[in-house]
Amino acid sequence: MDRRRFLRSLTATAAGAAIWPLASSAAFAIGPRSLLEIGMLRYDGNFDPRPTGVRRMLQEVEKRTSIAVETKPPGIDPADREHLFTTPMLFWAGDRAFSPLSVAARDNLATWLGAGGMIVVDSAEGQVDAPFITSVRRELAAIAPGKGLIDIPRSHVVYKSFYLIPDPVGRVSIARTMQGVFGPDRAMVLLSQNDLLGAWARDNLGNFEYDVFPGGDRQREMAYRLGVNLVMYALCLNYKEDQVHVPFILKRRKWKVD
Repeated sequence: MDRRRFLRSLTATAAGAAIWPLASSAAFAIGPRSLLEIGMLRYDGNFDPRPTGVRRMLQEVEKRTSIAVETKPPGIDPADREHLFTTPMLFWAGDRAFSPLSVAARDNLATWLGAGGMIVVDSAEGQVDAPFITSVRRELAAIAPGKGLIDIPRSHVVYKSFYLIPDPVGRVSIARTMQGVFGPDRAMVLLSQNDLLGAWARDNLGNFEYDVFPGGDRQREMAYRLGVNLVMYALCLNYKEDQVHVPFILKRRKWKVD
């Protein structure tokens, strides 16, 4: 753009602002749709065994990062395509076996995952490979046939997307690693059997609802950090893959790294 065209456009912009001052100021606001909304996947069963868990974790995300969040996670029926496709991330939680999803729900989830959605599976059962996880594996085999769940190595960016996470702990620490279903360049499903939502859950007075063991307060803090990492990974994917060297640089400079 040459100088004459630039001045002409600048004059037009100024004139528009003078005629429509309210519209001009309103343009700075992008409204409530700018808030990050994470949903709970609804199914025929106890789909929200820790009702305050995601809300409390999202409050920590907002405190610790620059992400603005909607702290009341809605229950989303995967058969409702319109609602599903407005949500970048779902928690699939449970504490018992459940009936198979409908064909429409499976098809919608397959399309949504392929389009960029991400599911975090979280078991509240306190056991490895308990009935809820068995049901989830059945559904994932239908939603993403041929892919399968694999262990997520400690080198994966989800363990360093915001904090450095040594172990993916939750209310309990019974599974040494998370598992994932992977697409060509990202994890589409992340599965935890350590009851993350149980570690995050707090009542209306701010009291934690469940004891965390064996690691107590430090383990709970690491569970919160993992929650922040999960959100950052869902939004940014592998952006931080090349940042793994930063902690070593900070240590060399004698800055504290926690």
